[in-house]
Amino acid sequence: MKTAVILIAIGGAAGSVLRYISSLYFSRRFPDMIFPYGTFAVNVAGCFLIGASYAMSAKFQWFSPSMRLLFVTGFCGGFTTFSAFAYENMQLLQAGNYYSFAVYSILSYVVCIAAVFAGSLLIKLV
Repeated sequence: MKTAVILIAIGGAAGSVLRYISSLYFSRRFPDMIFPYGTFAVNVAGCFLIGASYAMSAKFQWFSPSMRLLFVTGFCGGFTTFSAFAYENMQLLQAGNYYSFAVYSILSYVVCIAAVFAGSLLIKLV
């Protein structure tokens, strides 16, 4: 149990730092954005990584249970940003940006689920 918590913490810290760096990149690249591109990109990438990781683990047995805790639970859990997603949706609604809210919400759900399938399918095809 203690080792699992440490692995998740290490992975989560790395994922959170990368999420922060990604957010900085997008906010500097698109300073006047209404649509939260950074969070959207991170969610899609995180979903893809989770799908690919589980597929690699199942197909090749590359990931031990410890590595899954470190990478999938820790890193991907720290990297993906659905809490930020919910907060940004609230901000869009409060600001009256209903179109951006709808597009962001629908694309996030559809594209992220598709990315999990794509990551899994890619590894299965290799």
